Amino acid sequence: MSRISVRGFAVASATAVTTVGAVVGVAAGGQQQGSSDPIEATAADSTLLADIPAGQQAVAQTASLTQQADVQSTAADAEARKSAEESARKQAAKDAKAKKVAADKAAAEKLAKEREAKKEKEIASRSATRDSSSFPQQASYTIAEVQAMARQIVPSGQFQCFSNIVDHESTWNYKATNPSSGAYGLVQALPAGKMASAGADWQTNPATQIKWGLNYMNERYGSPCDAWSFWQANGHY
Repeated sequence: MSRISVRGFAVASATAVTTVGAVVGVAAGGQQQGSSDPIEATAADSTLLADIPAGQQAVAQTASLTQQADVQSTAADAEARKSAEESARKQAAKDAKAKKVAADKAAAEKLAKEREAKKEKEIASRSATRDSSSFPQQASYTIAEVQAMARQIVPSGQFQCFSNIVDHESTWNYKATNPSSGAYGLVQALPAGKMASAGADWQTNPATQIKWGLNYMNERYGSPCDAWSFWQANGHY
Protein backbone atom coordinates (compact mmCIF):
# COMPACT_ATOMS: atom_id res chain seq x y z
CA MET A 1 0.00 0.00 0.00
CA SER A 2 1.34 3.43 -0.91
CA ARG A 3 2.34 5.72 1.90
CA ILE A 4 -0.20 8.58 2.05
CA SER A 5 0.34 11.29 4.66
CA VAL A 6 -2.51 12.18 6.92
CA ARG A 7 -2.04 15.89 6.10
CA GLY A 8 -2.12 15.02 2.37
CA PHE A 9 -5.38 13.22 2.94
CA ALA A 10 -6.68 16.36 4.70
CA VAL A 11 -6.30 18.29 1.44
CA ALA A 12 -9.17 16.19 0.08
CA SER A 13 -11.06 16.58 3.35
CA ALA A 14 -10.61 19.62 5.57
CA THR A 15 -11.59 17.65 8.61
CA ALA A 16 -9.57 14.52 7.86
CA VAL A 17 -6.75 15.25 10.33
CA THR A 18 -9.17 15.46 13.22
CA THR A 19 -11.02 12.30 12.30
CA VAL A 20 -7.98 10.24 11.33
CA GLY A 21 -6.12 11.49 14.36
CA ALA A 22 -9.00 10.41 16.56
CA VAL A 23 -9.03 6.97 15.01
CA VAL A 24 -5.27 6.68 15.28
CA GLY A 25 -5.55 7.64 18.93
CA VAL A 26 -8.02 4.84 19.41
CA ALA A 27 -5.89 2.39 17.43
CA ALA A 28 -2.79 3.39 19.42
CA GLY A 29 -4.60 2.78 22.67
CA GLY A 30 -4.90 6.45 23.79
CA GLN A 31 -3.41 9.92 23.43
CA GLN A 32 0.27 10.55 22.96
CA GLN A 33 2.01 11.92 26.00
CA GLY A 34 3.86 15.21 26.03
CA SER A 35 1.56 17.17 23.70
CA SER A 36 -1.17 19.63 24.67
CA ASP A 37 -3.13 18.85 21.50
CA PRO A 38 -3.86 15.14 21.07
CA ILE A 39 -4.67 15.60 17.38
CA GLU A 40 -1.40 17.39 16.60
CA ALA A 41 0.50 14.86 18.68
CA THR A 42 -1.06 12.02 16.78
CA ALA A 43 -0.37 13.74 13.45
CA ALA A 44 3.23 14.26 14.46
CA ASP A 45 3.80 10.74 15.68
CA SER A 46 1.75 8.91 13.02
CA THR A 47 1.71 10.99 9.87
CA LEU A 48 1.19 8.18 7.39
CA LEU A 49 -2.07 6.46 6.59
CA ALA A 50 -0.01 3.28 6.08
CA ASP A 51 1.08 3.54 9.71
CA ILE A 52 -2.53 3.09 10.83
CA PRO A 53 -3.34 -0.53 11.44
CA ALA A 54 -4.90 -2.11 8.36
CA GLY A 55 -8.15 -2.78 10.18
CA GLN A 56 -8.56 0.94 11.03
CA GLN A 57 -7.73 2.50 7.63
CA ALA A 58 -11.21 2.03 6.16
CA VAL A 59 -12.75 3.32 9.39
CA ALA A 60 -10.54 6.43 9.30
CA GLN A 61 -11.40 7.21 5.68
CA THR A 62 -15.12 6.63 6.26
CA ALA A 63 -15.09 8.80 9.38
CA SER A 64 -13.27 11.57 7.49
CA LEU A 65 -15.77 11.58 4.65
CA THR A 66 -18.69 11.48 7.09
CA GLN A 67 -17.32 14.44 9.00
CA GLN A 68 -16.74 16.35 5.77
CA ALA A 69 -20.34 15.70 4.75
CA ASP A 70 -21.50 16.91 8.18
CA VAL A 71 -19.49 20.12 7.84
CA GLN A 72 -20.89 20.76 4.38
CA SER A 73 -24.41 20.04 5.61
CA THR A 74 -23.95 22.44 8.52
CA ALA A 75 -22.65 25.14 6.16
CA ALA A 76 -25.61 24.58 3.83
CA ASP A 77 -28.03 24.83 6.75
CA ALA A 78 -26.41 28.06 7.92
CA GLU A 79 -26.61 29.55 4.41
CA ALA A 80 -30.26 28.51 4.09
CA ARG A 81 -31.03 30.05 7.48
CA LYS A 82 -29.24 33.27 6.52
CA SER A 83 -31.16 33.42 3.24
CA ALA A 84 -34.45 32.83 5.04
CA GLU A 85 -33.69 35.56 7.58
CA GLU A 86 -32.79 38.02 4.81
CA SER A 87 -36.01 37.20 2.95
CA ALA A 88 -38.00 37.69 6.15
CA ARG A 89 -36.29 41.03 6.79
CA LYS A 90 -37.05 42.25 3.27
CA GLN A 91 -40.67 41.12 3.54
CA ALA A 92 -41.05 42.84 6.91
CA ALA A 93 -39.66 46.08 5.46
CA LYS A 94 -42.00 45.76 2.47
CA ASP A 95 -44.99 45.14 4.74
CA ALA A 96 -44.07 48.10 6.97
CA LYS A 97 -43.80 50.39 3.93
CA ALA A 98 -47.16 49.22 2.58
CA LYS A 99 -48.72 49.75 6.00
CA LYS A 100 -47.33 53.30 6.20
CA VAL A 101 -48.59 54.13 2.71
CA ALA A 102 -52.04 52.86 3.64
CA ALA A 103 -52.01 54.83 6.90
CA ASP A 104 -50.90 58.02 5.14
CA LYS A 105 -53.63 57.57 2.53
CA ALA A 106 -56.27 57.02 5.20
CA ALA A 107 -55.08 60.10 7.11
CA ALA A 108 -55.17 62.22 3.94
CA GLU A 109 -58.68 61.02 3.11
CA LYS A 110 -59.84 61.74 6.65
CA LEU A 111 -58.35 65.24 6.54
CA ALA A 112 -59.97 65.90 3.15
CA LYS A 113 -63.35 64.81 4.50
CA GLU A 114 -62.96 67.00 7.58
CA ARG A 115 -62.07 70.00 5.43
CA GLU A 116 -65.00 69.36 3.12
CA ALA A 117 -67.37 69.06 6.07
CA LYS A 118 -65.99 72.28 7.55
CA LYS A 119 -66.36 74.06 4.22
CA GLU A 120 -69.95 72.88 3.82
CA LYS A 121 -70.71 74.00 7.36
CA GLU A 122 -69.25 77.44 6.71
CA ILE A 123 -71.16 77.76 3.45
CA ALA A 124 -74.38 76.83 5.22
CA SER A 125 -73.59 79.28 8.00
CA ARG A 126 -72.82 82.06 5.54
CA SER A 127 -76.04 81.45 3.65
CA ALA A 128 -78.09 81.47 6.83
CA THR A 129 -76.56 84.69 8.18
CA ARG A 130 -76.64 86.51 4.86
CA ASP A 131 -80.31 85.91 4.30
CA SER A 132 -81.46 86.04 7.90
CA SER A 133 -81.87 89.77 8.39
CA SER A 134 -83.23 92.72 6.52
CA PHE A 135 -81.95 96.02 7.75
CA PRO A 136 -84.15 99.13 7.50
CA GLN A 137 -82.74 102.15 5.72
CA GLN A 138 -81.47 105.04 7.83
CA ALA A 139 -80.19 108.45 6.95
CA SER A 140 -76.86 107.66 8.60
CA TYR A 141 -75.21 104.96 10.72
CA THR A 142 -72.75 105.04 13.58
CA ILE A 143 -69.73 102.76 13.66
CA ALA A 144 -71.38 100.74 16.43
CA GLU A 145 -74.49 100.25 14.29
CA VAL A 146 -72.45 99.19 11.28
CA GLN A 147 -70.48 96.72 13.36
CA ALA A 148 -73.72 95.31 14.79
CA MET A 149 -74.94 94.72 11.23
CA ALA A 150 -71.71 92.96 10.38
CA ARG A 151 -72.04 90.66 13.39
CA GLN A 152 -75.44 89.57 12.14
CA ILE A 153 -74.24 88.98 8.58
CA VAL A 154 -70.73 87.57 8.99
CA PRO A 155 -70.36 84.08 10.59
CA SER A 156 -69.10 84.43 14.16
CA GLY A 157 -65.94 82.43 13.49
CA GLN A 158 -65.01 84.78 10.63
CA PHE A 159 -66.07 88.12 12.10
CA GLN A 160 -62.75 89.11 13.65
CA CYS A 161 -60.91 88.55 10.37
CA PHE A 162 -63.57 90.51 8.49
CA SER A 163 -63.30 93.27 11.10
CA ASN A 164 -59.51 93.40 10.76
CA ILE A 165 -59.79 94.02 7.02
CA VAL A 166 -62.47 96.70 7.42
CA ASP A 167 -60.39 98.39 10.15
CA HIS A 168 -57.47 98.72 7.72
CA GLU A 169 -59.51 99.55 4.64
CA SER A 170 -62.01 102.13 5.93
CA THR A 171 -62.00 102.21 9.75
CA TRP A 172 -65.68 101.20 9.50
CA ASN A 173 -66.63 104.29 7.52
CA TYR A 174 -69.19 103.10 4.97
CA LYS A 175 -68.74 106.30 2.96
CA ALA A 176 -64.93 106.15 2.85
CA THR A 177 -63.54 107.05 -0.58
CA ASN A 178 -60.01 106.65 -1.87
CA PRO A 179 -59.31 109.90 -3.74
CA SER A 180 -56.68 108.39 -6.00
CA SER A 181 -58.24 105.04 -6.97
CA GLY A 182 -61.93 105.64 -6.37
CA ALA A 183 -62.27 102.60 -4.09
CA TYR A 184 -65.35 103.03 -1.93
CA GLY A 185 -67.08 101.85 1.21
CA LEU A 186 -66.31 99.60 4.16
CA VAL A 187 -64.30 97.08 2.12
CA GLN A 188 -63.01 99.62 -0.46
CA ALA A 189 -64.52 97.97 -3.51
CA LEU A 190 -62.78 98.86 -6.77
CA PRO A 191 -64.48 99.83 -8.95
CA ALA A 192 -67.07 100.88 -6.41
CA GLY A 193 -69.96 100.06 -8.74
CA LYS A 194 -69.29 96.33 -8.31
CA MET A 195 -71.24 96.46 -5.06
CA ALA A 196 -74.44 97.04 -7.02
CA SER A 197 -74.60 93.26 -7.43
CA ALA A 198 -75.55 93.12 -3.73
CA GLY A 199 -78.09 95.96 -3.88
CA ALA A 200 -78.86 99.22 -5.59
CA ASP A 201 -78.36 101.07 -2.28
CA TRP A 202 -74.68 100.13 -2.01
CA GLN A 203 -73.56 103.76 -1.63
CA THR A 204 -75.68 104.45 1.46
CA ASN A 205 -76.47 101.09 3.07
CA PRO A 206 -73.68 99.46 5.14
CA ALA A 207 -75.54 96.12 5.15
CA THR A 208 -75.33 95.97 1.35
CA GLN A 209 -71.61 96.70 1.48
CA ILE A 210 -71.06 94.05 4.17
CA LYS A 211 -72.96 91.43 2.19
CA TRP A 212 -71.00 92.24 -0.95
CA GLY A 213 -67.67 92.26 0.90
CA LEU A 214 -68.37 88.93 2.58
CA ASN A 215 -69.35 87.33 -0.72
CA TYR A 216 -66.20 88.72 -2.38
CA MET A 217 -63.91 87.32 0.34
CA ASN A 218 -65.60 83.93 0.20
CA GLU A 219 -65.43 83.64 -3.57
CA ARG A 220 -61.93 85.01 -4.06
CA TYR A 221 -60.11 83.66 -0.98
CA GLY A 222 -62.40 81.06 0.58
CA SER A 223 -63.31 83.01 3.72
CA PRO A 224 -62.67 86.34 5.47
CA CYS A 225 -59.86 84.70 7.48
CA ASP A 226 -58.18 83.51 4.29
CA ALA A 227 -58.59 87.02 2.88
CA TRP A 228 -57.04 88.46 6.06
CA SER A 229 -54.07 86.09 5.77
CA PHE A 230 -53.53 87.32 2.22
CA TRP A 231 -53.86 90.94 3.37
CA GLN A 232 -51.23 90.45 6.07
CA ALA A 233 -48.81 88.99 3.53
CA ASN A 234 -49.43 91.56 0.80
CA GLY A 235 -50.87 94.69 2.40
CA HIS A 236 -54.05 94.42 0.30
CA TYR A 237 -56.58 91.86 -0.74
